[in-house]
Amino acid sequence: MSDHQEPPGGAPRPGEHEEPASEPPPGDVLLDEDEIAQAEIEAAAERAADAKSVGLEAGFGERLVAALTGTSVIVTVLAFVSALFIGAFIIAFSEDSVRQALGYFFAQPQDAFRAAGDAVFSAYRALVQGSLGGTTQLSETFVTATPLILTGLAVAVPLRAALFNIGAEGQFVAGGMMAGLVGFGLTGLPMVVHLPLAVAAGVLAGGLYGWIPGILKARTGAHEVISTIMLNNIALLVSGYLISTTLFRRPDRTDPISRSVEESARFPRLIPWEPGLRVNTSLLMAIALAVVIFWLVERSTRGFELNAVGLNPSAATAAGMNPARTLVTAMTVGGAMAGAAGAAVILGLQYRLTIGFSAGIGFSGITVALLGRGRIGGTVAAGILIGALQVGGRNMQAQTGTSLELALVIQALIIVFIAAPGLVRAIFRIKADDLATGQVAKGWGA
Repeated sequence: MSDHQEPPGGAPRPGEHEEPASEPPPGDVLLDEDEIAQAEIEAAAERAADAKSVGLEAGFGERLVAALTGTSVIVTVLAFVSALFIGAFIIAFSEDSVRQALGYFFAQPQDAFRAAGDAVFSAYRALVQGSLGGTTQLSETFVTATPLILTGLAVAVPLRAALFNIGAEGQFVAGGMMAGLVGFGLTGLPMVVHLPLAVAAGVLAGGLYGWIPGILKARTGAHEVISTIMLNNIALLVSGYLISTTLFRRPDRTDPISRSVEESARFPRLIPWEPGLRVNTSLLMAIALAVVIFWLVERSTRGFELNAVGLNPSAATAAGMNPARTLVTAMTVGGAMAGAAGAAVILGLQYRLTIGFSAGIGFSGITVALLGRGRIGGTVAAGILIGALQVGGRNMQAQTGTSLELALVIQALIIVFIAAPGLVRAIFRIKADDLATGQVAKGWGA
């Protein structure tokens, strides 16, 4: 007896005379949406595991550089080499002796090469000696780097929330003005009371000035770039007016210069037995604040929300977070860091308020934060690097006669190559590396 029975009524078996279903071409597999999503999750997990294994296999130095710069040691070194190489050509062709030797290059080419080599070597030696050549040079490097670190943090923290804080200059001015006012307005206080009070006034003033564009962004959607640029102008103009009033101006002066900050409100020198060294304890304040900000951004719940809002506000809202509150917090914290920078300059270096006392330090913080790729450690390292380049550039101008503008061009080249590791990899044909610590700033440009 057959195992297969005919359907009743002689009906054809299912599928016997039906049109064959369309089959996928060989090699193709049809997946539903759930399977596709599951495949993407597994692929992402595999990439993360690979990146983690690469990071663990790398040495401590490579992981450290990757954490600071967002890329590998090789790319960072080649970025410096590329910038210095192009800068060498600029220095050489700017020297009169080199241009004169080029006039008879085919007759005596060695003269042109010798003159170019001497010019480049002298300029770069002066650059290094001016920033790292001794205790005095190191002191000036850290003096210059201290406010740059703080204004860099003022830009880096909002970057995590996808905000571009152009207002560090105005927040710097607000912090410096309030710190100076408390510094010379209160008398008879001990340093342990007066100095923290003046610093707190600067931090609060900067934070309040950062809160304004944050609340405007959260409540009205006003773009933070526009509002902070306008607030910069307001701060600069209002500070110029206030310094010329009797509230700030010295009684024995008619020009706009404030009274001097009391000794009890000044940052002590970091090395008091060397009076010629200007580095002071504001550097320790900057490092301490950087540690606090690192914990806030990388280890705290608020930091997790900050990064989540920067990456995807809609997903953060769906997860129960409050993007509006996070935006205000990011701008407020950024403003507080810029205010601390203003306090560091007034209470640690200048000791008085003058028109234009900010000297563009707030705008330099934008460069520092972007060079640090929005990372806290990278921002600190970038602040020290920019400080060294600025101090070394001034020494290069003094020793070799190289114009300060040319020194700034060299600084810009170094910044461009370090901030663009993809360009360096393309020039030297280096395979992209995926260290686990190599993620750039989350939220803005990521």
